[in-house]
Amino acid sequence: MTRVWLVDRDVDSRNTVTMTYATPDGERAFTRQAALDRLATRDGPTAAVDVEDDRLDPVDDRETVERYAAEAQRVAAENDPEDVL
Repeated sequence: MTRVWLVDRDVDSRNTVTMTYATPDGERAFTRQAALDRLATRDGPTAAVDVEDDRLDPVDDRETVERYAAEAQRVAAENDPEDVL
């Protein structure tokens, strides 16, 4: 298991929230989707989740790796893993 931190979220026209979590180095990421109304009736996304290594995807773009790394490190420094963001 690897701990990954919330680095991005987006809501589309169908009210689906796409949350991207990344490793602190930004090299690997995990994406989760949920309906916006589901998140509103339950706790929202947490600062971090633990994910099986085989569910992590490599991040190929160097600029994205750097952005994910900076955001993962910021979120980790400012939040406990179970904090709802």
